[in-house]
Amino acid sequence: MDKKTVKNRLEDGKTSVTLHHDVEVKAGEPEKQNFWRKLWWFIWEDNSVWSWLVNILLAFIIIKFIVYPLLGVALGTAFPIVAVVSGSMEHDGSFDDWWESGCNANEQADIYAQHGITKEQFQDFRFPNGFNKGDIMVLYRPEDIQPGDVVVFGVQGMADPIIHRVVDTNGVLTTKGDHNCASAGFEQDIPQEALVGKAVLRIPLLGWIKIAAVEGLKIITGRA
Repeated sequence: MDKKTVKNRLEDGKTSVTLHHDVEVKAGEPEKQNFWRKLWWFIWEDNSVWSWLVNILLAFIIIKFIVYPLLGVALGTAFPIVAVVSGSMEHDGSFDDWWESGCNANEQADIYAQHGITKEQFQDFRFPNGFNKGDIMVLYRPEDIQPGDVVVFGVQGMADPIIHRVVDTNGVLTTKGDHNCASAGFEQDIPQEALVGKAVLRIPLLGWIKIAAVEGLKIITGRA
């Protein structure tokens, strides 16, 4: 405000109102800055329970609504990360122990031989030693599917998608869990549109966080 303006407002008796208004604006600016400083300190430096809860909430929001969708766009699938919630892909012991293990009346070797898959071919597959419940799998778009690929697909009537290994692509897509003795009926003719993604990376154990959270929620809501 220049001197001429102040002089004019002194003359018309409005100085007190104008100056009071200016003082309030200037006083409010430090208060706003102080609020944001306190908020920043509360989120990133405070060790209280409430601060931890806010951090967890912020992390959930950022991952679910920013990181996860961006990762999905980059990898070409709506579900770029999934947690393994069953043991159907687990191997017992070493690869040789699993390959020669009995499964009903046959060995695993005999079951894969029916699909034209040899031991040497299987060892060249991605995840030749399977993976475990509680692992995290990173998925890529489901294209150029070949025997040995591990795919995720949805099944009508099932809440969780299935993650199994492809054993046949001749005419129809067929999968089998490494730990299972045969292909279930729902995985013997999988349509392309049911495919969610192809597993390209395994992160051990991290999926237990999700499993524990889901199980805890079931207990809280009485659905366990």
